[in-house]
Amino acid sequence: MSLTADDWPIAASMLSFGSAPRSGDPAERGRWRDDLQEVADAGFTEIDLTDSWLPFGDLTDEQTRLLRETIDEAGVSAVSLSAIRRSVIDEEHGDDHLAFAHRTLDRAAELGVGVVSFGLHRALTDEQRKQLWFWTVAGHRDRDADEVRSLAASRFRELGRHAAEVGVLLSLELYEHTLLGSAASAVRLVEEIDLDVVGLNPDIGNLIRLHEPVEHWRDIVEATMPYANFWHVKNYSRDEDAVAGWFSAVPSYLENGLIDYRSSVKIALASGFQGVICTEHYGGDGLSMSAANRDYLRTRVLPRRPVEVGRSRVRQHYPEGRNR
Repeated sequence: MSLTADDWPIAASMLSFGSAPRSGDPAERGRWRDDLQEVADAGFTEIDLTDSWLPFGDLTDEQTRLLRETIDEAGVSAVSLSAIRRSVIDEEHGDDHLAFAHRTLDRAAELGVGVVSFGLHRALTDEQRKQLWFWTVAGHRDRDADEVRSLAASRFRELGRHAAEVGVLLSLELYEHTLLGSAASAVRLVEEIDLDVVGLNPDIGNLIRLHEPVEHWRDIVEATMPYANFWHVKNYSRDEDAVAGWFSAVPSYLENGLIDYRSSVKIALASGFQGVICTEHYGGDGLSMSAANRDYLRTRVLPRRPVEVGRSRVRQHYPEGRNR
């Protein structure tokens, strides 16, 4: 049976809560509890453990145990984990980032997480941090050279095998100006990895927000959804004058932005997607925006009854529907 609007796992990203202390002592553990309870009070039953909130790959056994207890006490389920800005092909820190990724997979399994999302994006530059919206200034750009692509495929394949061993899916997040920065390049990379436990996280918003010419959102969806096993969703209002070379994008509600999520979900279903959807937002009250976007998906976009879905090219977390 396919997932429906009633039981589709929609997770709140912990992105909007900033960086939480990690020692696990009573006072700091209270911050974990407060953040998680706030998410639950916003009507979420699932969370995405974004590692800008806690560096999960650096937690001790005791901190991991305390975190799992706190998650349970808050009445939410950690269904996904997003590890960001630690590229495994970083020229200086790639080996350390790879080791961190392995530790993150182990912690994810211990926390009961079903899918972990990695990317190739780097830490924000000083110039990006000065901007109202960091994407208005270009950051690092991956070299699309054979040796770089081979290294990325090899390291993600290594992580994919580890993920399979601990019962977790691995997802690769689309992100601008990396080897995952276009639909074609992302699909090529996941095909080169060639493990059904490794799929794509089609975070289309990361690509269409750029102040430069971008791929059409529908082209990105159609190309990447057959490989999707996790999905960050966010939207941007975009305006452009290509003749004058002028482009602008700002965060918006899912239903108001450039990306048509009603059509995107139909494409996802036809492509066999049955995975966690994680709502993200930059700026303002990110949690309330995420909750509004969850309600939009659940009440007006996701299927109200079981539907026939296509056959995905990668493994799905909920192949038979959840809680059935």
